[in-house]
Amino acid sequence: MIEAILGDRRVDPKVRAAAETALARLHEHDPRRRAVRMRVLEAFLAEGIAESDLAGSTGYGYDDAARDRYESLLARVFRAERVLARLSIVSGTHAIVAALDALLVPGQLLLCANGAPYDTLRYALVDAPHSLAARGVQYGEVGRTPTGETDLAALAAALRAEPPAVVFVQRSRGYAARRSLSIDAIEQIVAVCREHAPATIVFVDNCYGELVEEREPLEVGADVIAGSLIKNIGGGLAPTGGYIAGSAELIDRIAARVFAPGIGAGLGPTLGFGRTLMQGLFYAPLVIGETLRGLDFAASLFALLGYGVDPLPGELRTDIVQAIRLGSRAALIAFARGLQTALPINARFMPEPGPVPGYVDPVIMSSGSFISGSTIDLSCDAPLRAPWDVYLQGGIVAEHTALGAILAADAVYSGTSSPMKP
Repeated sequence: MIEAILGDRRVDPKVRAAAETALARLHEHDPRRRAVRMRVLEAFLAEGIAESDLAGSTGYGYDDAARDRYESLLARVFRAERVLARLSIVSGTHAIVAALDALLVPGQLLLCANGAPYDTLRYALVDAPHSLAARGVQYGEVGRTPTGETDLAALAAALRAEPPAVVFVQRSRGYAARRSLSIDAIEQIVAVCREHAPATIVFVDNCYGELVEEREPLEVGADVIAGSLIKNIGGGLAPTGGYIAGSAELIDRIAARVFAPGIGAGLGPTLGFGRTLMQGLFYAPLVIGETLRGLDFAASLFALLGYGVDPLPGELRTDIVQAIRLGSRAALIAFARGLQTALPINARFMPEPGPVPGYVDPVIMSSGSFISGSTIDLSCDAPLRAPWDVYLQGGIVAEHTALGAILAADAVYSGTSSPMKP
């Protein structure tokens, strides 16, 4: 189908030439993928799941074998002492805020180690009614360096000045012109925290980064991680949910707040979705491998067309997000509309910018997922603000991502002027 699209005379000649060159990227493989696949496979073999463990429960969820097995699998994959993974935690943001609410009391300091967190989370922590800051939790940020890296010297100074109760680390880029963090970079942050504030809890937002690298943040000293079940580890199948993982003492403390003291993690039905959750996790390494190949194609395509891209083609990736600097409002909207035409659901609809709770600027989104909000499926979104970056995410089939990128590029070329570099 890609060849048929490229053979269509309506495709801009520059887009066609760039796509034909970029097609070679679809055949290259990330050398880390085998280790990630083996990590998940070994977890399943060690867990010894029986078919009777898949059925799940309703109501309170007493003795839900599917829940217990799934959380045990995730503990093996993340190298965690304990995991809380529930359908009732509906998003990564929900998981993060619920966990921080349990770990912080009024008067204690929450310090963000690598700049402001993504828009909706910062709003929930600081500006929203009933936010953590509104109930007395102190909040601070350590700005990034001019090149977008974590400022380790400034972080060390902040830790010495006032040791926080929790240091928060965002692994992905969010809606910002900064690099997503590698595990090596997270390890450096943890080392600085241990040296200057050893009692501080290091909390990593792991969204979009799970199973991309060979190691996970808990393996380099983080205390708690959190994320969504419907993104990386959902394999395109998980219907909803979020997780929190880390030390047993901290997860027990969080479970007591998420549910109730004395009940903690003992309740929570899987409603028959245990089979789907575990199957999605089993497939997740393969799906993420496809995602990374497809995004590498998109990076190559838009770089060849003259646009700024991050990561660059061929760079080792640390999450499932590709940033593309389009340079104008019109190009941003055209990209989203072009991508939408390639999606399996709602392809005939046209995305429009609009208000989204937690965002100051209008946001445009292109999504046609089988699971609403599952960005492991191909999608894009962006706030309508300079420098007009779009964030291309996911892609369960690499060739589908390539097709979507070609149609998005052609829409940009058909409806806007020449590209702009950052």
